[in-house]
Amino acid sequence: MNTKHDTISEKIFDGFNYFFLGLLALVTVLPFIYIIAGSFATEVELMEREFFIFPRDPSLSAYHYIFSTDTVSRSMINSVIITVVGTLANLAFTFTMAYSLSRKDLLGRNVIMNLVIFSMLFSGGMIPGYLVVKELGLLDTYAAVILPGAISAFNMIIIKNFFQELPPGLEESARIDGCTDLGVLWRIVLPLSKPIIATFGLFYAVGHWNNFFSALLFLNDHEKWPLQVILREIVMLSQMAAGDMSAMDPNFVEPPDQSVKMAVIVVGTLPILMVYPFLQKHFAKGVLLGSIKG
Repeated sequence: MNTKHDTISEKIFDGFNYFFLGLLALVTVLPFIYIIAGSFATEVELMEREFFIFPRDPSLSAYHYIFSTDTVSRSMINSVIITVVGTLANLAFTFTMAYSLSRKDLLGRNVIMNLVIFSMLFSGGMIPGYLVVKELGLLDTYAAVILPGAISAFNMIIIKNFFQELPPGLEESARIDGCTDLGVLWRIVLPLSKPIIATFGLFYAVGHWNNFFSALLFLNDHEKWPLQVILREIVMLSQMAAGDMSAMDPNFVEPPDQSVKMAVIVVGTLPILMVYPFLQKHFAKGVLLGSIKG
């Protein structure tokens, strides 16, 4: 009797979970599907229908329009450069510092850790940060966007704790074989850290791709603006034309503003979404490693 009762309770619990997660997925996914559908829709359809998933008369005119100039494509290249270089810099700085601080024989280890924790709790603020970047001569360079956030103190502490949980026998065996500190890090520690590298690499990459405030603050040259700044100018401020009608065919009908904005959102979102499937198999394992050993 009890077994049957428990089984029914479990089924009800599982059913509630499926319903809740399905509802949450719909609420999350449907707006993005509507944006994709709206980017292919005509002005008449956007005015007549409040919500739709499949446009009745799909058109690529919004995409032809936003790529009629090099504004979007150039900003996308800028975003790719900032994301790739910035993520590699983040991983290099974060992992080398985390490995150093995981060594118990490091001189001044506790002092450095306290400084790291202090920087995590108290920030210098926007204006001091801007003045430091300016005095270093980094304004209007990609380094101004990448270097100030090269190390996340929170991520570094989690990775440091992960390194501390690795079996000490591995390092001792590597040193007997003649490995230096960098050799142990490169040949032993990093190969065992692929899940956590993929996880924090994805975190850093998404952060760089979606970041627009640093670019607004440090990049005055519009030619160096990443895609998110262009997206903000077009969608939120309506201060920039996404395309150039003079570059289009005379028979080309200008797409509605709403379709153009949706097309720009799709172009700004899809590339980073396409990265996730390649890291998904490491992502869940990396998060668990960080949560258990962090």
